[in-house]
This record gives sequence, structure tokens and C-alpha cells, in this order.
Amino acid sequence: MNQFRFSRRPDIGDKIKVSFEFFPPKNDEMEAKLWDTVTRLEPLKPKFVSVTYGAGGSTRERTARTVGRILNETSLTPAAHMTCVDAARHQVDAVIQEFADMGVKRFVALRGDPAAGVGTAYRPHPDGYANGAELVGALKDAGDFDISVSAYPEKHPESPDFATDIDMLKRKVDNGATRAITQFFFDNDLYERYVERARRAGIYIPIVPGILPVHNFTQVANFSARCGALVPAWLAERFDGLQNDLQTHALVASAVAAEQVLDLVERGVGDFHFYTMNRADLVFAICHMIGIRSHEAEAAGSAAA
Repeated sequence: MNQFRFSRRPDIGDKIKVSFEFFPPKNDEMEAKLWDTVTRLEPLKPKFVSVTYGAGGSTRERTARTVGRILNETSLTPAAHMTCVDAARHQVDAVIQEFADMGVKRFVALRGDPAAGVGTAYRPHPDGYANGAELVGALKDAGDFDISVSAYPEKHPESPDFATDIDMLKRKVDNGATRAITQFFFDNDLYERYVERARRAGIYIPIVPGILPVHNFTQVANFSARCGALVPAWLAERFDGLQNDLQTHALVASAVAAEQVLDLVERGVGDFHFYTMNRADLVFAICHMIGIRSHEAEAAGSAAA
């Protein structure tokens, strides 16, 4: 029966679409690492790549510079992150216009984490956009943009219940969101149940699963605890004892992520968003395992033949 599994079809890579998230570099060394990542992943022809944007504009200049380089020096389509934390409306509007003037047509609109960090209380700027739904509305008023928003299979840690969480997603959609990209998760059943909740609420935009390759299990587990994402016991067991064995850790991480993606493919999912952490090799390996090939490698192989 295995030969009839959809995920094992030879053309499966043609059925899957991916996008990647990068974060802007903080120094010259990190900038070089980012561009190694961009260069490595560009031949995979992602649907788009997004560049994060810090709370209160803390990375605005670096984000703008990174987006500009992607626009001018690569074939990739960039999406600029936008947040409304610690910023007045006129400041946010000015940044939207700055990106639009650069030629950006895609945005990822997020309320953003509190400036003090995940897990601390969020307080809207008194003259700012109060939440992600209002930010989406501002983007839609500013231009005909493709707008991605966040979604939370395990609900946002600040939401009292799923009904409140889904209602916020519905408000984002009503204001013009094009797609939702989920917070990372490791239990695919949680994602599937969340999509069912959204569909019952009349939300029909694509809900793209966000995939986080486990570059460092300890760090991922700690961050998951702060943002309310479940780390299943089986996942902890996979990485047990590998704290000082980086090579095996990377092999296990790529296998775990590919397994998660292929299970979602079997459930009918075709689009995936990878949180790359500016690390190319792991994401490249995962994409290879799910059937997505480098177009440069294919061209070289055809020429050799």
C-alpha cells in the first residue's frame, strides 16, 4: 500500500509550495550568514520570503535594508513584517509607505510581542493600532497588498479561549487578510482541529502551517513554554542525549520536520512556511526530503546528461 501514498508520488515536490522567514542581521557577521542562507535557499523557488520586524521598530532599518537587498539582488519575492507595538499610527503608516515605495507588495501583519518579551503584558500604544486586525485594515487602506496574518493552533497565550482567538482571526480576514500563517506546532492534530474551528466560523482563507525545524531543542522547548506551544514527550525523546552531538541533532531535526510535513501532505496540506532562523542547511535538507529540488541543481544535472 505504501506506493499509493500521496507523499511518495515522484511529482510530490511539484504539489508543495513553500515560503521562508528570515530575521534581519544585527551585525556584519550575521549579515554574511543571512546572505549565505538566502543564496542557498533561493534556487528552491519559494512562493515568497518574509523578513521579521522588531517591536517598536527596533529592527526597522535593518529590515528595510534586508528587504531592499532581496528585491534588488535576488529573484525572490519579499514580504515585509509589520507590527504595531510601541508605535503611533502615523509612524506605522510611514513605514508602510516606505516599504511600498521600495516596491514591496506583500506584508506579514502582526500585532507583535510586547517590547519586554513574550509572556509579559501587552499594552497598545495610546495613539497606535490596537491589534493585528486594525493593522490589516491600515495596510488595506494604504494599497492593494497581499497580507498574511498570524494564527494559533493552540490559541494565542493571551486569548481566554478559542472562541476569542478565532474571532480575532475573523476580524483580520474581514479587514483584508489574504492568508494566515500559524505559530509553529509539533502535533498535527492540533493544526487540523484549528482549521476545522476556523472553517466553522466562516474563515476560508488559506491557513498555512508554520514549521520550525528544531535547530536547538533546549532553546525551542524554552521558547515553546513561553508562547504556549506544546512540546510532545515523543519529541523530547527524539532529542534526548544530543545536547553535545550537533551532527546527530541536525539529522534528527531534519527527519522530524520532514515527517511532520509529509504527514500534513497526506492530510491534504500543500503550502508550508518555514521559520529558518537564518540557517540554510537544515531547511534545504527538509525541502529535499519532501521533494522540492534546487532548480540550479536540476539545470546542472540536465546539462551533464
